[in-house]
Amino acid sequence: MVSLLILGKYSSFNLILSPICEYPIIQSDAGSLIFNQSTMKIQGNLVDISNRKIYPAELEVGNGKILKVEKIKPNLSLPFLMPGFIDSHVHVESSMLVPSEFARLAVVHGTVATISDPHEIANVCGMQGVEYMIDNGKQVPFKFYFGAPSCVPATPFETAGGEIGADDIEDLMKRPEIHYLAEMMNWPGTVNRDPMVMQKIQISKKHGKPIDGHAPGLKGELAEKYCSAGPSTDHECFTVEEARGKLKLGMKIAIREGSAAKNFEALIDLIDEYPEMIVFCSDDKHPDNLAVSHINELVTRAITKGKDLFDVLKAACLTPISHYSLNVGQLRIGDPADFIIVKDLEKFEVLATYIDGQKVAENGKTLIPKVKNKVINNFNTPLKTPNDFKLAASTAKVRVIEALDGQLITPEIQGEILIKDGFAVSNPEKDILKITVVNRYFDAPPAVAFIKNFGLKTGAIASSVGHDSHNIIAVGVDDLAICSTVNLIIEAKGGISAVSDEREVLLRLPVGGIMSPEDGYEVAKAYTKIDQLAKEMGSALNSPFMMLSFMGLLVIPDLKLSDKGLFDGQKFEFTEVFI
Repeated sequence: MVSLLILGKYSSFNLILSPICEYPIIQSDAGSLIFNQSTMKIQGNLVDISNRKIYPAELEVGNGKILKVEKIKPNLSLPFLMPGFIDSHVHVESSMLVPSEFARLAVVHGTVATISDPHEIANVCGMQGVEYMIDNGKQVPFKFYFGAPSCVPATPFETAGGEIGADDIEDLMKRPEIHYLAEMMNWPGTVNRDPMVMQKIQISKKHGKPIDGHAPGLKGELAEKYCSAGPSTDHECFTVEEARGKLKLGMKIAIREGSAAKNFEALIDLIDEYPEMIVFCSDDKHPDNLAVSHINELVTRAITKGKDLFDVLKAACLTPISHYSLNVGQLRIGDPADFIIVKDLEKFEVLATYIDGQKVAENGKTLIPKVKNKVINNFNTPLKTPNDFKLAASTAKVRVIEALDGQLITPEIQGEILIKDGFAVSNPEKDILKITVVNRYFDAPPAVAFIKNFGLKTGAIASSVGHDSHNIIAVGVDDLAICSTVNLIIEAKGGISAVSDEREVLLRLPVGGIMSPEDGYEVAKAYTKIDQLAKEMGSALNSPFMMLSFMGLLVIPDLKLSDKGLFDGQKFEFTEVFI
């Protein structure tokens, strides 16, 4: 055994590697740590969330488990030991990073596990996509808990690249890597007891696995019918009244704060009323945002608002474990050694993150090495011409998608476009721009409509990250610019692009056309640059590319655009552009 004298402070970790120790050694002024090849001891103020206590303790960790938890004498210089954070609903693909790279960034913020819906890659590559996410996630020390995508394709009103039927759900549910039925977005089918929808729900129930919900705006009798079918969570609430109604029906509410949809301010007070029924999630997190923060941000903001510490940490750390039956540690004897060391319980500055006893992050730096990531894809459409995006005008009055910053709902409004040589064109003066969705799976005429609040004064932006089917979606001031951005993506077989009067910029996303296999921090830097260009072109949106990706999301009302045409999300049917 090797005995080491501890120097320095926890707030400034120094790393020492013993030649016979497989664990790194943390230095502090707290006393002495004794290591051997399979055990280590760490001291700190232990945050016992379940029993609502904080006390000085020493953890003994060995073989990835918590072997002992012993109380020690108080020491004001000690940091805090607490369970790691869990994102209770996220599409890893929306970070534009493969799972192994997502993990490298997330652990820096104290995240140790995610409830991950591989819905996006499944819509592109089917079962192969789900397999890819599972296999890639296994390459790194991080706890990805994947679900079986329930809605692939999401609706029959768009073209997807994959399909997952009831037999596939049965196969997935037999796998230990699959822990739940992912969000049931087909709420009309659920409410009306569609046979295929109910078959998938019954398969999940048969295997004893929970069912995630997705029911934006549902209240009263509709919400009751939806909940009674089996979904037990919802992350789509955007008002307190809606969320409270679902809570009374027994649904857990995931308070979402992602790169596009931000519901924290509207919903956080519910934690005072229903502390056992609240969890936190990001849903969709772009790489630049993930490089800065994750669930730790929601925790900090909740504490700043005066919310009870233990209620907040229960939502961020424990409730997901019990709801989804996760093998994630809670700092109890016998638990997996999943925990974080934080400087204080106000800002939650993460000093170190451990998963199964392995230190995976320290002082703002990831310790997970980059792995080699393979590429899969499904992209097959020819280059376009500006004429492909022309739209013959029958009148200047049109239905317009209204993009609302920080929300996924898009009200239908009316507006006036310009008419040139008989064709409808953008009206930048009134911020009514042309939007298009281009089928990326085979050659087909682009769908064209109009949108407000993107604010571009010049050029266009485009993305092959387009929920849910991930066709190419673009917004621009003229057909030439729109065509240029779309063709950049077609040539690269996936990415996000921006074309201004002076510049053309492309971030390549070769994995399914929605993810990069490259270093996550480098992807974040590249994304920041193209995001900045979009804002220089006039967009005032907080995250224009994330917002763009949701303008084809038909399962969120009111008005959206698929590759097949303009869609009324309230009536669940196509509608006309011209009024």
